Amino acid sequence: MSKNYAVIMAGGIGSRFWPKSRTAYPKQFIDILGIGKTLIQLTFDRLALVVPAENIYIITNESYYGLVKEQIPNIKDDNILLEPARRNTAPCIAYSCSKILHNEPDANILIAPSDHFIHDEIKFKDYVKKAFRYLKLNPKALLTLGIKPSRPDVNYGYIQYHEDKVEEGFHKVKTFTEKPNEELAKTFLKSGDFLWNSGIFLWKAKTIMNAFTKLLPDIYDAFRDGKNYYYRKGESAFIKKAYTLCTNISIDYGVLEKSKSVYVMPSSFGWTDLGTWGSLYDHYEKDYLGNAVSGKNVIIYDAANCMVMNSQDKLMVLQGLNDYCVIDTADVLIILKKDEESTLKKIMADIKMKKGERFL
Repeated sequence: MSKNYAVIMAGGIGSRFWPKSRTAYPKQFIDILGIGKTLIQLTFDRLALVVPAENIYIITNESYYGLVKEQIPNIKDDNILLEPARRNTAPCIAYSCSKILHNEPDANILIAPSDHFIHDEIKFKDYVKKAFRYLKLNPKALLTLGIKPSRPDVNYGYIQYHEDKVEEGFHKVKTFTEKPNEELAKTFLKSGDFLWNSGIFLWKAKTIMNAFTKLLPDIYDAFRDGKNYYYRKGESAFIKKAYTLCTNISIDYGVLEKSKSVYVMPSSFGWTDLGTWGSLYDHYEKDYLGNAVSGKNVIIYDAANCMVMNSQDKLMVLQGLNDYCVIDTADVLIILKKDEESTLKKIMADIKMKKGERFL
């Protein structure tokens, strides 16, 4: 049986895709690209190219269990890990890796977000195979796939690496920088020794759990007794208690920025983090004025470079807009400048205060 496993992290609410993505039905369960498959379905199919389907685990919020079963119908219940609360990626990874470790003491694990899009899945498969081979020879390594940046994007994290290769295609990591400002991002791009942090990680289960013991011992302790509950009836109750003990922290801040055993493989397989309406705009076909349109009843006059999504039967008419996001749902219409998407978080906070959570 293969010792290679994969974990899909699918617990986020996709707030930057509001109002299409909602707390009750977030973006990973939506066909946001309009291609007939949701993001989590695309991710599962992609990972099934590199590990056996029965070795793919999905970790998500307990409220999304029904959505996972509906969209990935053949997955076993033991492979759906339900989080009772959102505590960022470190507890999520500790739970999934400790459970897999209990099942396979020599497991190699690929961690992947559920909401990324990859154009070249054949290249992705080749990089992952190479990464698994590297882990076999370097079992104490914590490995991440870095993407060569094409622009000074402030929405991504950056990885700086040592120029000297530790092995063909692999470098030791110098620093992590989370979402720099534009000036710093331009400096990173110019230097040539920075990569985008794809959020895709590979490591041996026992290696990452050893890292938790040293760097995030409270989280390690929360899951330490999991071996007495995993794959059994008492697992849910154990996890509920464990999550009350966990710090809300990302794996990047909690482990990778502190560890001396982090390596990166510069990769190129057409990766995109579909995190914003602007990033989605880049993937849609556009009309001759640069408008990306989803919806059958949209008429545009003198508008250019807009991201337009109209999923209703109503007629939408746009005139005179340039560089806007126009997103219409059954109960929310938002018209927002594309370069001011960062204000969405404040807008949603205002809505929660003034209107409650009905529209979120």
